[in-house]
Amino acid sequence: MTFRWYALKSHPHKEDLLLHQAEAQGFEVFYPRIRVTPVNPRSRKIRPYFPGYLFVYADLSVSGISVFQWMPYTTGLVSFGGEPSVVPEALIAGLRQRISEISKAGGELFEGLKAGDAVLIQGGPFEGYRAIFDARISGNERVRVLLKFLNDQTVRVELPAGQIVKERPKPRPK
Repeated sequence: MTFRWYALKSHPHKEDLLLHQAEAQGFEVFYPRIRVTPVNPRSRKIRPYFPGYLFVYADLSVSGISVFQWMPYTTGLVSFGGEPSVVPEALIAGLRQRISEISKAGGELFEGLKAGDAVLIQGGPFEGYRAIFDARISGNERVRVLLKFLNDQTVRVELPAGQIVKERPKPRPK
């Protein structure tokens, strides 16, 4: 028996239904979700971290591939060259850790984050840079920050909200 993690592609906005289908068939499923602060207060407050995807732990030599191709609300396993792609165990562990960190921080968009707040960029090409929070971008989970470059030029940059964290004020010396 060789159990491995695989990415399972869902139909648009059907991740929750697919989760219940896969669990009902006895599969272990990892469905990373995060709390968000949507622009529209009637929007969902918990959203998939990877919209359209779940991770399923299965032994394909026992279950077969067709169970996932014919399962309601899915288009099957993510495959390359006709072979289902294995998701490394370390990646799943890293995702679990990241989701936990986001949850402890109160969600991906932080309450109390306002224009002018200092933030640290934690992912993407600007990772490690400090910036000034400017605004949440309406209709999606993105933010706009102001980066200072050479000669004190300020550049507006749009980023996924999950790539920034509010900087904590440094303690004052006593």
